[in-house]
Amino acid sequence: MPRYALLVEYSGAPFAGWQRQNDQPSVQGAIEAALAKLEPRDHTIAAAGRTDAGVHATGQVAHCDLEKDWDPFRLSEALNFHLKPAPVAIVACAQVADDWHARFDALERRYLFRLMSRRAPLTFEAGQMWRVNHPLDAAAMQAGADQLLGQHDFTTFRSSICQAKSPVKTLDELRIEVVPHDHGTEYRFHVRARSFLHNQVRSFVGTLERVGAGAWTPDDVGVALAAKDRAACGPVCPPQGLYLAGVTYPEDPFA
Repeated sequence: MPRYALLVEYSGAPFAGWQRQNDQPSVQGAIEAALAKLEPRDHTIAAAGRTDAGVHATGQVAHCDLEKDWDPFRLSEALNFHLKPAPVAIVACAQVADDWHARFDALERRYLFRLMSRRAPLTFEAGQMWRVNHPLDAAAMQAGADQLLGQHDFTTFRSSICQAKSPVKTLDELRIEVVPHDHGTEYRFHVRARSFLHNQVRSFVGTLERVGAGAWTPDDVGVALAAKDRAACGPVCPPQGLYLAGVTYPEDPFA
């Protein structure tokens, strides 16, 4: 059975997350239902990351196995037709080796979190970023973020329901980009690692927002990290600003 890699973009707003669920809509379920329109049977796809409810993706990667030898472009077009009107799009498709795996072959994952500081509510980008109504100190947030780089026990920034075997991870990048807007300032958190713990990025951003607001000092982030205690974490920020932005493989399947 030929295997295909899918580059997937979606809005997480109407979904209970990536993973298929019996009683709630999911991104995986939407794609598998579209596949069943092309080849009527049960389908199971695997993805590079299982995003939570409300989390978006611009660079999710999944793979599927089909019986027919599909032209990749025609497969993506057919899937997009059957995915309508769900906010899910297959932006690229490629045939890959039979043993290629979207999750296990990934070398790193990249996330983006968008945070807007402005007094007025969001309109066009409501649900696409987290808004706070107070100013933030970007330099202080970056100083706190720098203390999280490298290999650490990230128990403090790990959800209590996280199923990872170890809390030890290596964080390769946590960079804050400032983007001025006409009526506010956007802070983009670029986060990169081989793998992540459950709620790790949202725990980072929620904690760093407290630093930016002046409620924490940058050194408090290091103290929280060293505590290895979930109770030492700052508030976990909401999911709507989080995007799975990309996945890196030894060779880009979509090149």
